[in-house]
Amino acid sequence: MEENKVRWYILFRSYEQGLHLLDLLRQDGIKARIAPAPRAIQGELSCGMSILLEPDALDAAKACIEKHKAPHHAIVPLEGQIKAKRDRYC
Repeated sequence: MEENKVRWYILFRSYEQGLHLLDLLRQDGIKARIAPAPRAIQGELSCGMSILLEPDALDAAKACIEKHKAPHHAIVPLEGQIKAKRDRYC
């Protein structure tokens, strides 16, 4: 996996908003997963959790949010946060 690849994070004011949107994304067949909100983009209003999207899922996720009027704080791009070899000891 490329470390410098841009990924998109959806931030929330509460965990309930994040879990609700994750359910909606999965119902619509959009690949997404829960991740900690990176400190660089977390901000004051974020609850600390985010939904992580690959770039090819961004447009579908935005359409899902609009279709269901799902509340969220922000959708933010960030490069290079996932380190494939982190915490591997063998």
